[in-house]
Amino acid sequence: MKVKSKKVDLAEGDLTPMIDMTFQLIAFFMVLINFSQTESNERVVLPSSTLVKPPDKPLEFPIILHVAKDGEIILGGDSYTTETLGSGLRRELAVLRAENKEPSEANVIIRGHQDTAAGQVQEIIKVAQDEKLEQFALRAKEDRS
Repeated sequence: MKVKSKKVDLAEGDLTPMIDMTFQLIAFFMVLINFSQTESNERVVLPSSTLVKPPDKPLEFPIILHVAKDGEIILGGDSYTTETLGSGLRRELAVLRAENKEPSEANVIIRGHQDTAAGQVQEIIKVAQDEKLEQFALRAKEDRS
């Protein structure tokens, strides 16, 4: 007697939606990581404060200054001192002027290490004011205790 063998058809699922979602998640995390890296520096440990609040709205043209424990000022990956910071700020202001904006429209964000002297932060603000910058913000991390 002859026995007929049945070929079993394997059910294949459509993987297109899953691959689509995977690429969307990858793109989302790449954007998230890039934004967080622009506002961080491993050499700067922010001071803690219970009075910290997030900005009301996103800043249009932020100029982020990282002040390390040893007093080094980092702007756009380049190192400066308070004496040489003016040249770095002028470079940032050239970009701002190329977009037909005034220096008063820029926001200087100072991310100072928790052990940075307040006098040095004041000197940085003075140098920025000499370049006609007017809006300043200091960064701190929220103390949840």
